[in-house]
Amino acid sequence: MTLDLAKIEATLLAAADAAATRTLPLFRTTLDIDNKYQVGFDPVTEADRSAETAIRAVISEAFPDHAIIGEEWGSEGDSEYTWIIDPVDGTRAFISGAPVWGTLIGFAQNGVAIAGLMSQPFIGETFIAVPGRSTYQRGGVTTANRTSGQTELAPSKVFTTTPNLFHGEHWGKWQAVEAATRLQRFGMDCYGYALLAAGQADLVIEPRLQTYDIAALVPIIREAGGAIACWDGSEPTAGGNVVAAATPELLKKALELIATA
Repeated sequence: MTLDLAKIEATLLAAADAAATRTLPLFRTTLDIDNKYQVGFDPVTEADRSAETAIRAVISEAFPDHAIIGEEWGSEGDSEYTWIIDPVDGTRAFISGAPVWGTLIGFAQNGVAIAGLMSQPFIGETFIAVPGRSTYQRGGVTTANRTSGQTELAPSKVFTTTPNLFHGEHWGKWQAVEAATRLQRFGMDCYGYALLAAGQADLVIEPRLQTYDIAALVPIIREAGGAIACWDGSEPTAGGNVVAAATPELLKKALELIATA
């Protein structure tokens, strides 16, 4: 079966537009917040749930035979083609009024993400990739994403959402990355990966990701010239402990550092 890349791209954009009609009216408003966890805090709001419902409707109409995995409403269907949705990646940022959350929609074939979108509708930015290109869209202008080209750890700028993610056995790995690099910035959620694709960061490292946290970002980074893998070097589309880098050379050095820390 030949993939219709134009239709996939159009569906990604239409689904993001549909999600924005649900998220933007609720952003920076007073929301009821539910906690998914018995211990700790993993917030979810009506913005998450209704945005995923809207995304699923667009995908199901365009590709009724494809499978869907979503953070809020689970899995449906069985196909070599799977759409992977995080309607509001960075709900903590969303409920704090910080515009570093995003809508993530990935498209995977046989378990590997080959197309994806990160939309930040409040500031009007869209990062999107299909096989052969990764682009940035804002204000009606489209430009190519291109990573920084950095190959060395020492001058690298590193993003992670919070060092507190690296608890237990992972703490030493974060300490090693922090010591080996020049600059570290926190609180970025999915936006950090998008900025890596745009050449503004060199590394992003995070543990314990779910597939809906990372699948959409994998092709955005790879098609911009970057590289991304789990800490053991395996494919990251399904989630896990993940590191993204501006170049394959930098990824190799990061993986070696993580392995020995």
